[in-house]
Amino acid sequence: METFGKLFASLLRLVYHCFHRVVIQGYLPLLTRPEHIVYFFRDVHGIYPITKQALRQRTRDYQHWVEAFARNHRIPLQWPDPDMKKKGLRQEDCVRPYLLAMERRQRFGVYFIFKTMEQGPNFRSCTPKYPTGDPRSRIIKRQWSRYTHFYFYIRDEVLGPMILCVGSFLLFSTRYWINGHSFIAGELQRQGVRFHKDDNAFLSVSDPEALQATADRLTPEIIRPRLDYWTLVLGPNFLRRIAPPSPYAVTIPSTRWSTVAISSSGVTFPSTSCLSALPN
Repeated sequence: METFGKLFASLLRLVYHCFHRVVIQGYLPLLTRPEHIVYFFRDVHGIYPITKQALRQRTRDYQHWVEAFARNHRIPLQWPDPDMKKKGLRQEDCVRPYLLAMERRQRFGVYFIFKTMEQGPNFRSCTPKYPTGDPRSRIIKRQWSRYTHFYFYIRDEVLGPMILCVGSFLLFSTRYWINGHSFIAGELQRQGVRFHKDDNAFLSVSDPEALQATADRLTPEIIRPRLDYWTLVLGPNFLRRIAPPSPYAVTIPSTRWSTVAISSSGVTFPSTSCLSALPN
């Protein structure tokens, strides 16, 4: 970006550096391996043997909770239109009117939920091939299969519009999509800095230094508390009900986060005619 700025400085009106789109994967370390599942069901919740029905019940509990959450808060919950791609639409295009309505009311929270069928990690229970000393013993294996995922469209008071995807099977993996431009726009509004933004680009700003300083503040210390909050609110609540007789004193499982993908942007031209000066 620095080289680009030096070569075409005369053509640029505004240059800034920020995180554009960030994809963050979350997982619970206590539910990532088969032995973790055995401990979670047998030692923490007293459920044994760990059958297919026991695993399936956790999925049903969470799916029913999401349906009740959407119904109680009057949030649309639906499958995507199968002809959406043919119409040239994205899921974000379908939910935008709901986001605009929430912005007009100056409210924050979940405004839409999509259900999709996707591949994801999960666990299955099967009986041993050969007899064992425990007739109730089950083998827990990790696998990949298709199952329901929930996409929560959220307007967060700090990060702005964001998306949370939660898989409905153990290990209930989560994934977030956040947009650095949304964070910057919200912060500039609170600071009273005037700007003109078109989709994911700032076309003009009254204080470029404030723009860059705000972009630099989008750090893990800002992001993580918001991810932890929404995961606690929208994730499976049974994970928080840990039986007191357990000698290991486990409390609310901590989610660990890792960056899956990230992109950055930040150049603005005075007009489209300047693009003709760029090499093909």
